[in-house]
Amino acid sequence: MGIVNVTPDSFSGDGISIPDLTEVELVQRAVRQAKAFVAEGATFIDVGGESTRPHAPAVSVQQELDRVLPVIQALQQQLPPEIILSIDTYKAEVADQALVAGASLINDIWSLRYDPQMVEVARHHAVPVVLMANMRGFARRDIVSDLLRFLSQSIEQALAAGIPWDHLIVDPGIGFGTTPEEDLIIQRRLGELRALGRPVLLGTSRKSHIGRILGGLPASERLEGTAATVALGIAQGADIVRVHDVKAMMRVVKMSDAIVRGTFELSVNP
Repeated sequence: MGIVNVTPDSFSGDGISIPDLTEVELVQRAVRQAKAFVAEGATFIDVGGESTRPHAPAVSVQQELDRVLPVIQALQQQLPPEIILSIDTYKAEVADQALVAGASLINDIWSLRYDPQMVEVARHHAVPVVLMANMRGFARRDIVSDLLRFLSQSIEQALAAGIPWDHLIVDPGIGFGTTPEEDLIIQRRLGELRALGRPVLLGTSRKSHIGRILGGLPASERLEGTAATVALGIAQGADIVRVHDVKAMMRVVKMSDAIVRGTFELSVNP
C-alpha cells in the first residue's frame, strides 16, 4: 500500500501539498507519485488529506474534500482498474464523497468510532474497511491484550451494523497513542492478531519509534529501520504493509514472502 499524502504537514515529510500550489499542480504531483508506486509494485494507493501526527492542526471536512477529491477522481481515471484506491479518513462525509469519486476502501484511524455516520457509509457503499486500534486516551495494562480487545469490539460493532465479515481488515495502530516500548512489543507479538481471523495491515513506515531507536534519525532517514519492521511484520503474519518507499519495501516484501510463505518466482539470471 503506497501512501499519497495530500497534506502540507505530514510527519514523514512526504506531503505533496505546499503553499501556492494550484489544484492542477497538486493533482499532477499526486498522479505522478501514485503511478510511480504502481510501477514499483503497489496494489493499494492510500490517499489522505489530513495529517494524523500528534498535535497536528484540525482540518475541516471541506478542506479535506478539497484536497482529496480531485486526486481520487484523477487516480480513478488514470490508474489500472485492479489498483485499489483507499481513502484515509475518519470523517463520514469525506469517506462518502471519496467513494463516489472512485475510492473503494476506507482506512479509518478511529476504527469507525469517531464519526457515528461512518459505519453507515461503509455499509451503504459495501466496501472493505481498515479497523485501526487507536489507543489515544485509553488506559492500558498489557498493550497487545488491550489492542485485541479494542479490535474485537470494533469487529463486533461493524458486523452488528451490517458490514460483512470479509470486508474487515485490522491494523494494530503502531504509533497511535502507544509508546516506543509498546510499539516494539506490538511488533514482537503481532502474530497474536491472527486470532481475530482477519487480514492484518501494518503501518510502521518512517514511524517515530524507528527514529528514536536509531539515534534520533529524521523521518527521511528511516528506510532501513522501516525495512526491518516490514520484514519482521510479514514473518508475524502481516498481509498488507502501508509504506512511503514502495520500490525499496516491495523488494523487502518479495524476499520476506519468499522465506516466510514460499511465494516467489526465480529469474533466469542470478
